[in-house]
Amino acid sequence: MLNTFRIATIALAFASFAFAQSPAMTESKTINGKTVSISYASPRVNGRAGKLFGADGQIGKDRNYPVWRAGANSATKLHLDGDIDLGGLAVPAGDYTLYVDLTTPDQWTLIVNKKTGQWGLSYDKTADVGRVKMKMAKPAAMAENLKYTLTDSSLTLEWENLSGSVSLKVK
Repeated sequence: MLNTFRIATIALAFASFAFAQSPAMTESKTINGKTVSISYASPRVNGRAGKLFGADGQIGKDRNYPVWRAGANSATKLHLDGDIDLGGLAVPAGDYTLYVDLTTPDQWTLIVNKKTGQWGLSYDKTADVGRVKMKMAKPAAMAENLKYTLTDSSLTLEWENLSGSVSLKVK
């Protein structure tokens, strides 16, 4: 009994440490009275600059590569209180999962998927609402922590030395 307790305590400690490496984050913005929110786990670059993107990078080891969960741990969640236009893609109010297609590592494509609640490494292309090319840029400084930013007119994902954004309009 004591050994079982010790093993459980050690397992819990390791799990807590692993999740602390990619803390849970939420980015929310109310636009025209409607809330847009993104819930995600924010991984750190942690000395892997230049070793994350591409088929030979850390993300390239995921079984769904070149589709990436655009965060860590559970899949990244998008909640919409109202209908939006996301880079020309009409997305009705509701709950979705966000992914990014990294076929070309410096030219991202945002994927809005209607399947929700899955672990980040699960991806079903048949549930895609659509895909939108992201406008790419270099952040002013290396983004150590993955970060989503919502403004009145855009959604931006920034990590390492890359930043991708799409226009956002609440209908």
